[in-house]
Amino acid sequence: MSGKELKEYTADEVSKHTTQDDCWLVIGNQSNGGSKVYDVSKYLDDHPGGAEVMLDVAGQNADEFFEDIGHSKEAREELKKYLIGTFKLDEATLAKMKADAERKAKQGGQSSMLMVAIIAIIAIYVAYTQMS
Repeated sequence: MSGKELKEYTADEVSKHTTQDDCWLVIGNQSNGGSKVYDVSKYLDDHPGGAEVMLDVAGQNADEFFEDIGHSKEAREELKKYLIGTFKLDEATLAKMKADAERKAKQGGQSSMLMVAIIAIIAIYVAYTQMS
């Protein structure tokens, strides 16, 4: 779609595209140029991870999933072929994204504390058994 003005899609519009024949994903964030909408319907059968992994996140924001997998430069170039528009971040979507980010940050802090506690318990146990 280069050279053309990209259409802006809402979360409601994207959420209607969740099938093998009509599969849209939202990928992108503020650090990489913003959220964009991709129609990956014609790519599903060619996806190295299989169609199912893409269908699991069809019709929604799949950016975190996409980034967590660690896609190659080639995969990112391939994705550009399926760009159909930008993702409109309305107030409800922004609020949900903020809440999700805060929840994750809180969970990350809790899991770090749990890990420290487990290591401390193991260290105490090892020190105790060495003294006996």
